[in-house]
Amino acid sequence: MTELGRRERKKLQTRQSIADAALELFLARGFDDVGVKEIADRADVSVTTLFKHFPSKESLLFDEDEQQEAELVGAVRNRPAGQSIPRALRDHFVRMSYGHVDHPLFGAFNRLVQETPALRTYEHKMWMRHQEGLARAIAEEVGVPADDVRCVALARFALESRDVIFGREDREQAADEVFGLLEHGWAADQQS
Repeated sequence: MTELGRRERKKLQTRQSIADAALELFLARGFDDVGVKEIADRADVSVTTLFKHFPSKESLLFDEDEQQEAELVGAVRNRPAGQSIPRALRDHFVRMSYGHVDHPLFGAFNRLVQETPALRTYEHKMWMRHQEGLARAIAEEVGVPADDVRCVALARFALESRDVIFGREDREQAADEVFGLLEHGWAADQQS
């Protein structure tokens, strides 16, 4: 892996400084009570610089968008031989559901998002933007056109299932049930 140049490192440091300032202020006072200028001042950058790194106030809290899509696509493309796509996605969601939980600010961050309608809406839209990339990866893996309705549906349902899984006490059991349904269908799951 190549080392980043000085300019790229400086950009990443500036971006991280802005994101850290935003999180600190939002957690202290709430999303709606903090202005963009205040965040820029705290990070010691101009508002213009802030918006070069983050297109909106909401995006200040969600800076893993590209990484998330790469991981979703990777879960499909890099799954072990013989493993189904729904199972690979299930395993990815289980790992993901526990990934940030150990971070000391996870609980406060999650409460902030859940208690702020604008952040909940932004997070959902951001997450669902991965549908096209995930559907394309699924289609490539099974050898059908990128717009195949089954691949698009599997991508949509898998992405929508995140909130169902993460909202449960036993996330692994919830993931088993949701992705079992996606893999085997409703009829196979029903008792006569």
